[in-house]
Amino acid sequence: MIELKEIDRNNFFDVIKLSVADEQSEFVATNLFSLAQAKAFPECVCLAVYHDDVLVGFTMYCIDEEDHEYWIYRLMIDTKHQSKGYGKAAMEMLIERIKEDIQHRVIYISFEPENTWAKNLYVKLGFEVDGRVIDGEIVYKLEY
Repeated sequence: MIELKEIDRNNFFDVIKLSVADEQSEFVATNLFSLAQAKAFPECVCLAVYHDDVLVGFTMYCIDEEDHEYWIYRLMIDTKHQSKGYGKAAMEMLIERIKEDIQHRVIYISFEPENTWAKNLYVKLGFEVDGRVIDGEIVYKLEY
């Protein structure tokens, strides 16, 4: 079972040790960078992804300060735990969590054009091309 948990002093060091495969490293910031970004951007919510009490990944989302919409900024599953459905399950949980805020009806996500793994996952989850490219990343949206 997948769970999203707060990051605190008990799991902080374990979260920053998580990493993606070498060929994926250009697609996602390190968890250490993301946690530092969340300190400077307090609207960001960082969560650890667990499967049956085993730490398997990390995600970060927020209501963006510029457009006041929900953005999923990060999703990563540790290289040792990939291809087991954890990323999809974590995204489904995160989407449901965001949908609880009934004042919003769209979630945005962006990714490198070369990241076909991410694109395939997001399309399966119902995300569609938004038409924008921001900082070289393709923007997709999920309207609900």
